[in-house]
Amino acid sequence: MDFDMNENLIVPVLPLRGLVVFPKSLIHFDVGRKKSITAINKAMKKDQLIFLTTQRDAVENEPTIIDLYTTGVIAKIVQVLKQPENTTRIVIEGQCRAKIVSPVFDEKCLMAEINLVEDEPFQMTARDSALMRTVKKEFEKYMEVSPKMPPDIIFKVALCKYPGELADFITSNLILDYHTKQSILEILPETHRLEEVLDILVNENFILRIEEDISRKAKQRIDESQREYFLREQKRVIEEELGEDDNPSAEAEEYASRIEELHLDEKSQDALFKECQKLMKMPYGSQEASVIRTYLDTVLDLPWNTSSKDKIVISKIRKVLDKSHYGLEKIKDRIIEQLAVKKLSDKQKGQIICFAGPPGVGKTSIAQSIAKAIGRKSQRIALGGVKDEAEIRGHRRTYIGSIPGRIMSAVQTAGTNNPVLILDEIDKLASDYKGDPTSALLEVLDSEQNNKFVDHYIDIPFDLSNVMFITTANDVSAIPAPLLDRMELIELNSYTREEKFNIAKKHLIPKQLELCGFNSKEVKFTQKGIYYLIDFYTRESGVRTLERLIASILRKCAVKKLEDDVETFKIDEHAIEEMLGHKKYLSDNYSDKDEIGVVNGLAWTSVGGELLPIEVAVMQGTGKIELTGSLGDVMQESAKAAITCIRSHCDVLGIDSDFYKDKDIHIHAPEGAVPKDGPSAGITMATAIYSALSLKPVRHDIAMTGEITLRGKILPIGGLKEKTMAAYKHGINTVIIPKENEPDLQDIDRVVKDKVNFIPVESFKDVIALAVNDTIEVSEKEWENIKITPQHKSGVATIRQ
Repeated sequence: MDFDMNENLIVPVLPLRGLVVFPKSLIHFDVGRKKSITAINKAMKKDQLIFLTTQRDAVENEPTIIDLYTTGVIAKIVQVLKQPENTTRIVIEGQCRAKIVSPVFDEKCLMAEINLVEDEPFQMTARDSALMRTVKKEFEKYMEVSPKMPPDIIFKVALCKYPGELADFITSNLILDYHTKQSILEILPETHRLEEVLDILVNENFILRIEEDISRKAKQRIDESQREYFLREQKRVIEEELGEDDNPSAEAEEYASRIEELHLDEKSQDALFKECQKLMKMPYGSQEASVIRTYLDTVLDLPWNTSSKDKIVISKIRKVLDKSHYGLEKIKDRIIEQLAVKKLSDKQKGQIICFAGPPGVGKTSIAQSIAKAIGRKSQRIALGGVKDEAEIRGHRRTYIGSIPGRIMSAVQTAGTNNPVLILDEIDKLASDYKGDPTSALLEVLDSEQNNKFVDHYIDIPFDLSNVMFITTANDVSAIPAPLLDRMELIELNSYTREEKFNIAKKHLIPKQLELCGFNSKEVKFTQKGIYYLIDFYTRESGVRTLERLIASILRKCAVKKLEDDVETFKIDEHAIEEMLGHKKYLSDNYSDKDEIGVVNGLAWTSVGGELLPIEVAVMQGTGKIELTGSLGDVMQESAKAAITCIRSHCDVLGIDSDFYKDKDIHIHAPEGAVPKDGPSAGITMATAIYSALSLKPVRHDIAMTGEITLRGKILPIGGLKEKTMAAYKHGINTVIIPKENEPDLQDIDRVVKDKVNFIPVESFKDVIALAVNDTIEVSEKEWENIKITPQHKSGVATIRQ
């Protein structure tokens, strides 16, 4: 910027505290004083020029012109930035030196008349060049020993062409007292100014080298022991600040007092006191002390004497269970019986109950509802895939990172010594080289032994006899016999069609309506719609898929409500097919007319009962037996037993006794890709074989289930409830069942009882009399007097080849 050096300027004055600005320097700093901010604003309104000079005393808060150095720098304000807390940051560029001539009165800020100091014409000499080189070298040395110096300064120093310019730039970057910098600013001749800077640089370099030498010698004097002492003192101070400077003996005494408050048995108490004594002898920071401390904290946190009071009001508990779960009457009755006995007597210890049934029928949720109904804390322990015995019993403390087992961890989390522990998926336990977790559960699930259960980590007995254990399993056969013997087994059958309907209507739909932000007036499921969803879009034992489908429908309703402003929805068969697509499962079709060699059987699957037609074809051949339809070993043997039964009764049944020589028999169960097994299709296959050999049709409106022996006796089967529901669903009006299964009819759904006629039978002759048209009459005496001849015996061998 060009100035008229002959004219004085009247400009605002900005006093600086501890800061000296040199010409041609670009710096920024914060301004907080009110008068200084006013001076900046005044300068910005005029020509952005302001006079910067340093206070003689940096402590002075409201300086006057007299308190300032007369020599300063006229500068141009480049940028003004507003900062929080009423401060302003300015960026200024020094222009040239100036001196105060006289103050100018202004109430709001400092003003002064200043005289610009013009640099005298300068002619470079050899001595000046040598001086500049010397100063640059000394400055390089300064940069080597001085901290916090940016490396790019050396390049800017090299660009300086005149002594005054070099002196100003170096002085502005040196770490010096502001009085010293001000003295250099006031030196006008360039050579004298640079000589003064050289003296200061040499002196600073000398002092910095002495400091470096003192520091190096001091470090050498500190040997290893002094260093360790220094570090320990530092650690002690840090621990004091963090509150971790506990006295080991005081800490051990605190643990001992807490142990006494537990009132444990003498042996357990002594074992814990020994741990306290070990802790007392160890330094605080040792690793072993940390292990003992963690152990004692874990043991003392266990609920040794804390138990929750049972809120046993039988009528209320029944209502709570009925409200949360539909059906499951056996489970509810068993739990209520146990609670009633506990209400009358405290002598009965915790019982171990196993809920066994297919997935999704509510085993885990009913267990949690039981805990809630009686006011106990509950913890769920997932056992699926657990292979390590230490997961149950815990790890011994000799191992790094050892922790208690899942049983003790669950008790600790529950906070009471009588919680309800739900051992989920107990049939999914596995074993490997680390041990058998199933064997570790033998002590836990034994009410006669678990009053002194010893976890490997805790290492003192804990009473689990007050804990109510509820286990769940899908496959009872996968549970080892000794473990199963310790539990009372309650089987949950798959839900029937009617039960699924009621569960969906009373529980699933209201739950999903709330989760999706609807009310019962906005979305209404019709009765036919719910049945349609159950019949054609799900095929499961439980209701998980059904709940997911209901949620899917409601999500689609939510989209329509927001996009198309639809307020109410009626979910019927048409709406379901529109939202979910075509039917996923079709009804099993069975013949609507009497046919030869086709019999309706009934089968149990994990997703409920199914109608299982059995087809038999007889052809001319050499006595071969073909079994197809993915039949399991037991079912294949059942088919061979049926053939032997027919052969051994050929005379009374009116069948050619030599059919096994010149006839090939093919037995097939449709849906060949679906595996099938079990003996309950015995009478179905025997009836179909008899029909095919005698060429007499079998009634299409009748179904049957039962195991058959070689002499034609009908043995009982399982899964009668599901099988009869399948018959009801397919319109079968008569079901033949084994005589010994007659008591099981009490568990049959009431709707099925009203629509289906059940006929108990004891012998195969009764079956063919009921199912086959135009059968011959066989007396009891004729049937019982049948003998298996040697010829028949050889025939059995032929069948089994």
